[in-house]
Amino acid sequence: MQWQDQAIILGVKRLGETSVIAEVMTRDRGRHMGLVRSGRSRAMQPVLQAGNLVEVTWRARLHEHLGEFRMEPVRLRAARLMETATAVYGVQAMGALLRLLPERDPHPHLYDALNVILENLQNPMDAGELFVRFELAVLNDLGFGLDLTECAATGVRDDLAFVSPKTGRAVCRAAGLPWADKMLALPPFLAAGAIEAADGESLASAFRLTGFFLHRHVYEPRGIEIAAARDGFIQAALKALNAALETPQERSAVAAKR
Repeated sequence: MQWQDQAIILGVKRLGETSVIAEVMTRDRGRHMGLVRSGRSRAMQPVLQAGNLVEVTWRARLHEHLGEFRMEPVRLRAARLMETATAVYGVQAMGALLRLLPERDPHPHLYDALNVILENLQNPMDAGELFVRFELAVLNDLGFGLDLTECAATGVRDDLAFVSPKTGRAVCRAAGLPWADKMLALPPFLAAGAIEAADGESLASAFRLTGFFLHRHVYEPRGIEIAAARDGFIQAALKALNAALETPQERSAVAAKR
């Protein structure tokens, strides 16, 4: 059996003296593993870095076998991704999220989203917001998607301010205020139709929102902990965003979107 596709490197594990087992995310075949012979060579080590985009050919005698990868570089961005803490932690945290999905299960929209986010992880104004939306997409693919389009109590689509921790559905301010202490805050930039950008406070609130549902529906039932890289990314993303918003130009850009 054989197939060819573009893939994003998620990580590698050493196998023997010269080879590695590579883990990649493909568009049409999902997260996939394969043996890379001479993967620890000087020529292949720069290629097999997390975040790089490669052209991969997979061969195996049977579909269920591990198989062997042959790889050619397409876009080597790992060196750039190592320049900031946001990017370093972001690559690791998104890889951990994708490992929650079954191996070889296609999720083309997650592949496309990952490719876009990897190009923007160094942008402090975009990295955190893109990551939160990636977490929401993973939750949705796992069967625990949030409905942030309309109020669960009234059906209105305006002034959505809360999320029910029981149902994962949005609630408008008027309907939710009597139970505000039991609700999760809905950051304005995540509400349906929102045009404003995230600031430090709303981004932190968004991380709490996705973290709550990831813990409740995914990590706790499986008896595992949220990846430490997520905490590292949150701290780095909030620090970078707050620093960027200290400049007059960025403050004006954010204000214009409100």
